[in-house]
Amino acid sequence: MLALVSAATGILGGGCSGPEPIPPSDIYAPLPYNPAPLPQPVPPPEPRPTPAPLPTPPPVSHAHIQLGIDVLAAQNFSILQGKRVGLLTHKAGVNAAGVSTIEVLRHAPGVKLVALYAPEHGIDGTVVADDNTIPKLQKDPQTGLPLYELFNTPQGDFRKPTPDMLADIDVMVVDLQDLGTRSYTFISCLLCTMEACFEQNKTVVVLDRPNPLGGLRVGGPIIEDQWMSYVGAFHVPYVHGLTIGELARIAKENPGIMPNPAKLDSPVLKRLFTVAPDVWRRGKLIVVSMGGWRRSMQWADTGLNWVPTSPNIKTPEAAVGYGLTGLDSAGGIGHFGLGVGPAEPYQFRLLNYSPHIPPDQLAAALTALKLPGLSFMPLAYGEKNEKSGVYVAVTDWNAVVPTQLAFELMKLDAAWTKSGNPYMRADESKAHNFCIYVGSDAWWREISTKGRLANVDGYFKLWNEQDAEYQQWTRQWWLYQP
Repeated sequence: MLALVSAATGILGGGCSGPEPIPPSDIYAPLPYNPAPLPQPVPPPEPRPTPAPLPTPPPVSHAHIQLGIDVLAAQNFSILQGKRVGLLTHKAGVNAAGVSTIEVLRHAPGVKLVALYAPEHGIDGTVVADDNTIPKLQKDPQTGLPLYELFNTPQGDFRKPTPDMLADIDVMVVDLQDLGTRSYTFISCLLCTMEACFEQNKTVVVLDRPNPLGGLRVGGPIIEDQWMSYVGAFHVPYVHGLTIGELARIAKENPGIMPNPAKLDSPVLKRLFTVAPDVWRRGKLIVVSMGGWRRSMQWADTGLNWVPTSPNIKTPEAAVGYGLTGLDSAGGIGHFGLGVGPAEPYQFRLLNYSPHIPPDQLAAALTALKLPGLSFMPLAYGEKNEKSGVYVAVTDWNAVVPTQLAFELMKLDAAWTKSGNPYMRADESKAHNFCIYVGSDAWWREISTKGRLANVDGYFKLWNEQDAEYQQWTRQWWLYQP
């Protein structure tokens, strides 16, 4: 049987006028610190024009990329000479030849690697999400080095490194492969680690890596203040369009893009996100940028092999799928399966609906949505074609509106659930979990009260305007051109 994953929403239909589009405000003016907080969606009296779009880049040919670790090696590791080095990384932290960054630094002349640090999913990328059974401190079996888990452990929550974890290092090197989506927690781990290091006067060196979604597509709601958390630690759209090095640069200079501790409802979150501007201002950050990468590149253009970043992201296609469909699983409310599971070959790209709707009917319903850049194909697979679903194919990434499919799935779910709109009936815990992933209280009210009549098009008109202004604001920290 095809594994089904409870997803968070879905509705087909329309016809409700919904909210008026909200024009982008000056929320991303280029202030050095504490930019104004994002507004909640409230219809304005008159809409403002959408900012001019970024130019469409020319097609790119297959290219060879120097990752941050390759550039560091080409510079003879000069910035690490004579330093005691800690390394925050995981299985996907490899150079362009596929050699682990751990091994590269272990054998680098003049570099003393003294400790390893792992994000969610562990140093080998195999730990399942939210597994809190791994001890805080271990000995790495491959190197014998101390290994600190920067996540929940039996000894407590160590998502932000404690001073004793950093006592033996001078420099923290970060080499993490991000997915380009706000809720994938490696960028939150980066944020907490940067702050902890800055508080202890430790230099942070970020080895940059490609955004597998490229650097030109952004999409989805910019998270509202009250929903910021470890799965939403940056004031950015769900698909953010930046590399991890660029995010680090923006965080360093703009504490206001991070959670406001006064608005966090959890003591743990308040400890994770201190966000003292003077700490960030005096902290030392070095980003080692890539060679040869351009924003218009998708993963296939880089010439790099994909290394799984977590059990459910085994391929670059799954990384793209996470940005397209992942929000539909928010809160565990709906009934769509997304092909999620370590054994699934089409992670986040294979749709099923429970109770079962035949793939041809489901594909027809999805095709009728006329979502740009996407097509939907019934698919049978397995040794005897005993498994099936609808594969989400990307026909033109430059035309895709990232995350829109997930919101359309929410409408479909509200339309097809026989017992009625599942969002209207969701308990407080599921509603809260939904909102911390999606990031929009206004959308929760829309989908939970209007169901199949929720105005996806109206909200995306609003979000696309805000996202365009956000992207224009980020250009001053771009390390790479289209």
